[in-house]
Parts: sequence; C-alpha cells; structure tokens
Amino acid sequence: MTGSWQAFLAMGGYAAYVWPAYAVFLAVLLGDSLVPTLHRRRIVRELRAQLVRQAARQEAARAAPAVEPGAAAAPSRSP
Repeated sequence: MTGSWQAFLAMGGYAAYVWPAYAVFLAVLLGDSLVPTLHRRRIVRELRAQLVRQAARQEAARAAPAVEPGAAAAPSRSP
C-alpha cells in the first residue's frame, strides 16, 4: 500500500511539474473567489460612508438659516 502512494505522489517522475501546477491552480481558484468578495465589501463600506456624509450635509443644511442669494450678512454688534 505504501508503494502505491509513493508512486502516486511521484507522478511517474513528473511530480516536480505536476504538484506546483496543482498549487498554482488552487491559488488562482482561491484568488478568483476572494477578489469579488473583497471588492464588494470595499464598495459597501464606501457607500455607507457616502450616505453618512450626505446625511450630515442635509442635517447641516436644515440647521443653517436660509440666506437669500445677494443678501448681505447682518453686521455683528460689538460693545
């Protein structure tokens, strides 16, 4: 039984070519499945940050008094 495993792992003398090819294939397969997931997470994080900034701008616009275009600002009173 041990001899058959050794023969399988030796791949008929081509193990130096076959096993690295399997390793490269698995690395590419893993990368191909991880990249879209990481990209999606980044996009979702950026969109959430954009929504927070947008909500803050809208809140600030509601809190600020409305100023007509062309109207001069009222002078400040100093004692």
